[in-house]
Amino acid sequence: MKITVSRLILGIAVSAMAAACNQTPKTNSSTVSAEKNTTSVSSAKQEIVYVNSDSLLNKYDYFKDMSNRLEDKGKKAQVDVSSKGQAFQREVAEYQKGAATLSADQRAATEQRLARKQQELQTYNQNASAQIQQEQAAENAKLYDKIADFLKGYAKDKGYKLILTYSKANPTVLFGDESLNVTNDVVKILNENYKKDKK
Repeated sequence: MKITVSRLILGIAVSAMAAACNQTPKTNSSTVSAEKNTTSVSSAKQEIVYVNSDSLLNKYDYFKDMSNRLEDKGKKAQVDVSSKGQAFQREVAEYQKGAATLSADQRAATEQRLARKQQELQTYNQNASAQIQQEQAAENAKLYDKIADFLKGYAKDKGYKLILTYSKANPTVLFGDESLNVTNDVVKILNENYKKDKK
């Protein structure tokens, strides 16, 4: 996702409030002002948190199982396509060995049959690849919905107004204080729920 202006402004505002909270007051009036800032910062901290999506996916058992299932299906499809390809190559090799003994009509008919078979094999390969990609997209959508639905309830229970996501590959959060990181809590509850669902 691209960094939007509103996210950047929100991030700067949260950082500015955190910086204001860490400054030591010099006078009584600034003490009152600092206390007001501290209250607004602490409530902002309670309302805005983030989840490290890299850690979430690495630790979420559902995602691990999903990845293993998809990897197994991909390997099986690859083995299937490879064995069909090898069988076709053997058939071509046998034809080439005996081609000299066949009549022109037999050679033409065999070559047409082999050409059709090669086309069918290419179509089969493309269909197998497309099916794996479709299954992967469907599983990723299911994973996204599962996490998003959970986070809606989680945010409501904890009183959060906004849950951001952070990833090294696609950082939309430039900086987040570790006290705002709820990843471990989220993963713990997701894994507990997944264990219950598996039973």
